Amino acid sequence: MSVPLEPDPSISPRIQFGTELRKFRLLSGFTQRKLGAAIHLSVSQLSMIENGHRSPSIELARQVDETLGLGTALTGLLDRLNRAAAQLPQWFRPWLDFEREAETLYIWELSMVPGLLQTEGYARALISNEPGVSVEQIEERIAARLDRQTILQRSRPPVLSVVLDESVLHRPVGGPHVMLAQMDHLLSMGDNSCISLHVLPYEAYSTVGLLGGFVVADMPGGAPAVAYIDSQSTEDRVSGGREEVRGLAFRHGVIRGDALSRRASLDMIKETRRKWTT
Repeated sequence: MSVPLEPDPSISPRIQFGTELRKFRLLSGFTQRKLGAAIHLSVSQLSMIENGHRSPSIELARQVDETLGLGTALTGLLDRLNRAAAQLPQWFRPWLDFEREAETLYIWELSMVPGLLQTEGYARALISNEPGVSVEQIEERIAARLDRQTILQRSRPPVLSVVLDESVLHRPVGGPHVMLAQMDHLLSMGDNSCISLHVLPYEAYSTVGLLGGFVVADMPGGAPAVAYIDSQSTEDRVSGGREEVRGLAFRHGVIRGDALSRRASLDMIKETRRKWTT
């Protein structure tokens, strides 16, 4: 049988594992009932794993490998998926599946370019200044951050509605050469039909977003929206609370209403770019 794919950062690990499990089950001629009986799982439990609604365990992967005669195909895949997830901070991992699966991401950023729009140089400058981070961890985290951006390269990428505070364009990160490259990248991303990029200027006198950045993810199939809240805390950054998410979505709308138009925002980025060339 074919070897499972390497981890694809644009696909949820649960979905990727479930897809491979289903593929191998069908190739082996097993129904869900037959495989479930062999590994002591109900049809509904096995279905949830195959559909990516339930996380698999190494023990389950081992049992399926043994039952279907796959060697270490699924245990190896799950190990690679787990190691890929381990490259990211523990508090950030719950957000990854929502970000990958979202139909629309409403992003407000007060202090820095959001991760999905960062260049490698900009990401390196940010991550390398984190206290207590080793050289190996720096490289792993940079790779993981850039891997997240592959969702924008899918045939059907999520729609991004991004608002940046004007200060993001002026805050030096990594020096003028890094900022120049980052401005060029923002201009390129601003031309993407799936990305609506806006700048909130100082002259708007807006205070709604001063408490910090956040992202609201609209999920497919009528699933409840979820929010990621940026803060110095390492806990409770992902929220599914209906009232909190609704409030953040409203805040994003207010901030977006005070921001410059798409064209005027790109013009401001172009003007700021000139600053970084001198």
